[in-house]
This record gives sequence, structure tokens and C-alpha cells, in this order.
Amino acid sequence: MTQDSANGKPLQPVSGATSLESLTTEKANDASVGLDMKSAIDIARIINAEDAKIAAAVKKALPEIAMVIDTVARSLRDGGRLIYVGAGSSGRISALDASECPPTFSTLPQQVQYIMAGGPKALASASDVNEDSPELGQRDVAKRRPTRKDIVIGVSASGRTPYVVGATEYARARGAKTAAITCNLNTALSQVADITIVAEVGPEVISGSTRMKASTAQKMICNMITTGAMTRLGYTYDNLMVNVHMKNAKLVERGIGVLMRLCEIDRETAIRTIKSAGKSIPIAVVMLKANVDKMEAVRRLQKSDGNVRLAIEDSRLEL
Repeated sequence: MTQDSANGKPLQPVSGATSLESLTTEKANDASVGLDMKSAIDIARIINAEDAKIAAAVKKALPEIAMVIDTVARSLRDGGRLIYVGAGSSGRISALDASECPPTFSTLPQQVQYIMAGGPKALASASDVNEDSPELGQRDVAKRRPTRKDIVIGVSASGRTPYVVGATEYARARGAKTAAITCNLNTALSQVADITIVAEVGPEVISGSTRMKASTAQKMICNMITTGAMTRLGYTYDNLMVNVHMKNAKLVERGIGVLMRLCEIDRETAIRTIKSAGKSIPIAVVMLKANVDKMEAVRRLQKSDGNVRLAIEDSRLEL
């Protein structure tokens, strides 16, 4: 039994840990037997054929993914955070998704975070930190002080990485909502998560290389979670990215194009409106769609917590 160092309460031990040999992600793949003797085109064909199975595996987990999307949206709306926890390839996938949220959706860096076994230096090299230690996972997540407003998502292809299990278990004991993203059924991680997303991608082309199908599935799922949550929060309008900060030439052109398309205006009017909106696309959209001035657009966006559609309608819609 482990100890919650923050309040002295014991954490329940995780039972029924799955042995590595029994995991489908660790089994040999009959489709890639003799891989080292194949030609380049045959290797590519085998990998491609196996990759074609990933979307179907993710599709089976859509109900659980939707639950996590709504949980993340509520947490962020209430001032909480999404905190990913991972090790190895799973940690790198988590870090990638977290780091892409600010430039994609203009979120604050603290809103979507990642915890990587070994820290940021482990993103580019093998870490000396022992991912077999649940205590290290607990220690690292404890530094973020998870609360009931937050959601902590443990990402582990095997579903048994002690570092990730320990961190997720600790966060749940502190009242945070928890979820798991894994590629195996009935794992230790699922026992400490409120919601478990399982993408059963099966054996890898190269046995034990879960940077392949398993990591691709995890990337697809993380993309769905953050994109879905940000969409639910109104950071998009229709299927267009409106919450974009125009920090370079490409983004300036993208912002102009979005405004022209959404509001059916010419380029000159779009540029003029963006300037009067302080180079804010959400403000510009609300100004044009609701036919209000900048001050009123800002007031509406503040009232709607940045939800562009609600700001235009000037009403609140329950997530």
C-alpha cells in the first residue's frame, strides 16, 4: 500500500497487474514473420496493412472517448486543467498533444499539461528515471497539486506502467477526475481510472515496438479529446478555427480567410475588421455576426467564456 504524502491517507494498492507476456501489444505478429528478409516495398506494405487496422480499433472506443471529451471540456470551463501522464513513447505522444494546444487553440500553457517520466529531457533520449516506480509517478503528479477541477489522463500502451498507474491513482485520491488511454484490456491502469479508453490494435509489426500501431492509436485519441473539448468550448465556429492568434504571415492569411468565409465578406472588409478588433478573430467574428462594436463583442465573449457561438447568440448553453 502506498501513502498519499499530501494528506497521510493510504492509497489502495493496484491488484491484478497484467504480465507483459500476456498483452496483445507484446505478442508476435504473424503478418510480419521474416520481416528482416523483406524488400523495402514489402516492409512498407506490411506496415501499411497493419496501420489500416488502427482506425477500426479506435472506432470501438468512441463512446469512452466522447465521455472524456465532455469531462475535459467541463474541467477547462471550470478553470481546471487537463494533465497527461506518460512514459516512453506514450509520454512523447502526450507531450506532443499538450504542446500543440496553445498554438492551435490559443489556450494558456497551464490549461493542457503533460508529465513525462524523466522530465522534458526524456522526450529526446532514454531516461534514467525508473518508470517501474509508482512512487516517482505520485511524486511528479503531486507537484502539480491536482484537484477536483482537473482531469488527469494516464497514457500507457501496455496499461501497466507503474509510473503512470501511480500518478493516476494519486490524482484520483486527491479528487481529480481520471481517464486512461491504453491498448490492452483489463489492466492495472484501468483499475485506477474513472474512464478507460482501450484501442486494441493487436501485435506490432516489430514485437514490443509500441511506438508503431499503439502510439498511432494514442495520437488519434489524444487529437480527438483535445479537438473535441475545444470545439465543445466554442474555440471553433462551425468547422473553422476562429480562436487563432495571428503571430506570423501564415496565420494572418488563415485568419483573414476564416473571417471572409464565415461572414461572407471581401478581403478588404475582413482586414479592416480584424484591425478594429485588435487582431482578434473571435472578436471580429462576433462584431460582424452580431452586428455589435468591439466593446460589446468583448463583453459577450467574456460572458460566454470565449465561446464564439454563444457570444453571437448572447446566451448560455449547458455543455
